[in-house]
Amino acid sequence: MEDRINSFPPFIDKDSKILILGTVPGVKSLEMQQYYAHPQNHFWKIMFHLLAEPMTSNYEEKVAMLQRNGIAIWDTIESCVRKGSKDTDIKNEEANDIAELLKEFPNIQAVFCNGQKAFKNLSKQLKNKEVGINFYGLPSTSPLHTIGFEKKLPEWEQILHYL
Repeated sequence: MEDRINSFPPFIDKDSKILILGTVPGVKSLEMQQYYAHPQNHFWKIMFHLLAEPMTSNYEEKVAMLQRNGIAIWDTIESCVRKGSKDTDIKNEEANDIAELLKEFPNIQAVFCNGQKAFKNLSKQLKNKEVGINFYGLPSTSPLHTIGFEKKLPEWEQILHYL
């Protein structure tokens, strides 16, 4: 029998203006207990580039950089069953309550989804709810996603409009 995996708590505070949502941590992230821990995942590289911050490998410094810039991160899935790290292998998922998080943190102006699965999950969750903010789907930063860094970056630049 496969074990259930759980998402991490959100990194968010009262000054957060943007929420970036993934699906659920991959194998390497779970092992390291860090968001986007796989060394080939483009998330941190994109964030450091967009925010013109010096790159670091220190996880606490990475999270502090996001918070300094008003960026929160979380996942659309609270728990699920999945073998490996592919979103297509996710089964029996339970959703995080994104609408409640947005009520609790009213300074969030936009939500950006890291990949299509996160965007579909969010769209389903917020379908009949009035949240009053825009949400966008962005290309996945996962190393399993075939679009290269240079093609992902211009899409991710949309974030800068809300900072």
